[in-house]
Amino acid sequence: MLKSVLAWFCLTICLLPGLLHAAEPELLTAQTLYVPVYSNVFIGPKQQAYNLAVNLSLRNTDTRQPIIVTAIDYRSDNGRLVRAFVPRPIRIAALGSYRVFIPEADQSAGFGAKFIVRWRSAVPVNAPLVEGVMIGARSGQGISFVTRAQAISN
Repeated sequence: MLKSVLAWFCLTICLLPGLLHAAEPELLTAQTLYVPVYSNVFIGPKQQAYNLAVNLSLRNTDTRQPIIVTAIDYRSDNGRLVRAFVPRPIRIAALGSYRVFIPEADQSAGFGAKFIVRWRSAVPVNAPLVEGVMIGARSGQGISFVTRAQAISN
């Protein structure tokens, strides 16, 4: 009994400082993000393609500063540029959001579709939350899921 009380006490003493001082979010001035998305998924024993609409969601999580999106490139499963969505930089206000939509019928990027998103800020800010939201429906049945961006450079 004494050993378990001592073990609990030691564990508490070791972990308490970390619990009291929650980590602050990393502040950044620029980033390039890779966002995997799926224009279709394959279902059933015959691996039929089930087409999906793709929503790219960009959310500025900083409470004070805007961010500037300099590129949103939609790329195919072989990496080829299918469409560039940013002809000029897009300003997203503090706590603002922006979206891009790819309809279900657009299968130009294939199964391995992805977005490359580049953003910057004049001052260090919280990194934005960037997600792909896929949804499809047919014959009264639907499917939806979310993917999250992965930083590939700061």
